[in-house]
Amino acid sequence: MDLRRIRHFVVLAETLNFRRAAERLHMAQPPLSVSIQKLEAELGTRLFDRSTSGVALTASGRAALAEARRVLFYNEQFREQASSAAQGTSGQLLVGFVGSTASGMLQKLVPQFRAEYPGVELILRESTSGAIMQQIVGDELDVGLVRTPLLESSTARLLPLERDCFVAALPRGNALAARAELRLADLAEQPFVMYTRAFAAGLHSATMLACQATGFVPLVAQEATQIQTVLAMVESGLGVALVPSVTQRFTSQKMVFRRLVDLPEAADIGLALAFKPERESAAALRFREMAAREYSNALAAAA
Repeated sequence: MDLRRIRHFVVLAETLNFRRAAERLHMAQPPLSVSIQKLEAELGTRLFDRSTSGVALTASGRAALAEARRVLFYNEQFREQASSAAQGTSGQLLVGFVGSTASGMLQKLVPQFRAEYPGVELILRESTSGAIMQQIVGDELDVGLVRTPLLESSTARLLPLERDCFVAALPRGNALAARAELRLADLAEQPFVMYTRAFAAGLHSATMLACQATGFVPLVAQEATQIQTVLAMVESGLGVALVPSVTQRFTSQKMVFRRLVDLPEAADIGLALAFKPERESAAALRFREMAAREYSNALAAAA
């Protein structure tokens, strides 16, 4: 059904005068009369009684008027929603994130994005970096906050946001905890809590390469996927670990963090925003632009 004819019907019903209705619609009277006749023919009923004294709604016309107004209202709502979604100011944005961003980067970006784009519904999903990359490629997520390096090839792109480095996490009772800073080689004889290769390949690789570049292969006592689980195992006295420096915000009576003075380049880690440029929604683009703006100074300072 032609929405123009419905609009013509509503305006004529409100004015009950072809001349005034035509003026409001910015059209001539004959085309308006033809439009109403075609609408009546399509509906199979008369909407107006026409007489020399004027125009009046029929019973069918009175019954149809409320629905016609509703159709026009929802059509306008539909147009506005589609337009705002195209501009990135409404709709949904599915964001994947690794757990270590939850108390830092995510806390900064989510409130900022909500303040700038309150019409966009944010849906947050925690996962591993590898799984987030796969979900972005599979269009299950729009963007993702992932930890680098990443070892698997992907069609998704990365926007570096934050550079980081490893620090040593040790049980407080460990003899090395008495030192203010450590060399990586000091950990050569220590049992390690290691990242699981299958689900945290980037951190696993960075840890292994850093240790090997220093001259030893870590003695793996336990494995875990999430950084928080690695820290919990260190707290339990199961071993030492190399963890991103941002995790030092987690204070514990059972664990200490120590700076490593001789980290090789192989130990470089960081956080990045993953996205798929060829399928990037307007809301995803707005999120990426905001993240780049918020972290540009931090990257410049670390360069």
